[in-house]
Amino acid sequence: MVFETIIGLEIHVELATKSKIFCSCPTTFGSSPNENTCPVCTGMPGTLPVLNEEVVTLAVKAGTALSCEINRINKFDRKNYFYPDLPKAYQISQFDLPICSKGYVDVALGEKSKRINITRIHLEEDAGKLIHLEDEPISLVDYNRTGVPLIEIVTEPDLRSPEEAVAFLKTLKSILQYAEISDCKMEQGSLRCDANISIREIGTEVLNTRVEIKNLNSFKEVLKALEKEEKRQRELYQYKEEYKIQQETRKWDAAKGKTIPMRSKEESHDYRYFPEPDLKPVLIEEDFLKRAIENIPELPEERKRRIIQQHGVKEMQVDILIGQKELADYFEEVLSCGANPIEAANWITVDLLRVLKDIDISEEGVPIKANYLAKLIELVQTGKISRTAGKEIFDEMVRTDKSPEALVEEKGLSQISNTSELEKIAAEVLSQNLQAIEDYKNGKPQAIGYIMGQTMKATKGKANPQIVKEIIEEKLKKVQI
Repeated sequence: MVFETIIGLEIHVELATKSKIFCSCPTTFGSSPNENTCPVCTGMPGTLPVLNEEVVTLAVKAGTALSCEINRINKFDRKNYFYPDLPKAYQISQFDLPICSKGYVDVALGEKSKRINITRIHLEEDAGKLIHLEDEPISLVDYNRTGVPLIEIVTEPDLRSPEEAVAFLKTLKSILQYAEISDCKMEQGSLRCDANISIREIGTEVLNTRVEIKNLNSFKEVLKALEKEEKRQRELYQYKEEYKIQQETRKWDAAKGKTIPMRSKEESHDYRYFPEPDLKPVLIEEDFLKRAIENIPELPEERKRRIIQQHGVKEMQVDILIGQKELADYFEEVLSCGANPIEAANWITVDLLRVLKDIDISEEGVPIKANYLAKLIELVQTGKISRTAGKEIFDEMVRTDKSPEALVEEKGLSQISNTSELEKIAAEVLSQNLQAIEDYKNGKPQAIGYIMGQTMKATKGKANPQIVKEIIEEKLKKVQI
């Protein structure tokens, strides 16, 4: 049998608000355990939730950015279950009337594009965090995250491979960051996803039993977990027909490299949803909707079109630049310092990305000041230093906070562009390489490269290569053998 993989994602995104969804506690990451809590977010008896208006605004922005319908009437519900990190023993979420529905994201897959449909976006509060102590019979709980506002984005089962799932997540993350809906820092849990995966024989339309993999918080782990679960299910269908795929929730054990059962998969009736009695339905008026939509910043595709039209940068390079909002912002900051757009794109997409492999610019920022890179580009373009010297200066700027001018002076890398000086050096090199001249005259054009190399060697690499080439070509025309 030939199978195809069916994947749908449920993505939890922490909204970029300063306070929680139903109280005024801060959402600051990294605070001391249980510092950002109050009777409301810890569910003390007699407390009442008050909806944070900014949460609704950001959810509307998210829905608009993801081409969703904004449901003008939506409501909150109680989702009943007990976990130690959910002190109320229920979660305030949205069930049958979510804030957004029926959207889509177009994802680039190589040279093609695929539309991934979004079923719904709903609002809810986050739960706390359990800390399991190694070799101890107890677990600790930190309620700081309890009540942090979330949107849950639920896709249709439109994804057909782990690679497509990762491509979708990367595109989604970019849109949400550009729209300033969330910082999407996966390492901090601001963006995490549950993946539903099943397989079926190609040609059939029936969806087989699915498995949910919980709490994946990096692109790398999403890919690995889905690949392993895909393999496990294929083996069960092909080689172990006596076993059936169980509808269950599994967790990804990165250390062991496999998914592990957690519990049987709950259905909506297991949660005993009912309307939240302490919150009125949310009615989104026209003026509110208009203000929210008007304040959406430039999105990735819009920025891509503008950069190509305004600056003539190649589409492939622009795709790299807009892939990380911080990188695109840096590119435009370099341009604002006077840099040539084509040169800036080349330096950033080649040299800067080479050194950014081990640097998280969302946390640490770009290691070279924008005005320093702009100045370096100017020094190379005006011939004051060679491109080779420019790359050396670039690498040094990554390690230090020195300006390119200071480093050029310190390392003695100023390029010789004085024509009369270079003519004297070229003449001396030619007089010492008569065989190369003869080879050139006998139809061996590669000889000019050898003469160029000898001239650069004589100047210790400081000569302007373009001027040197012009001088040598001119002199070779006049040489008589």
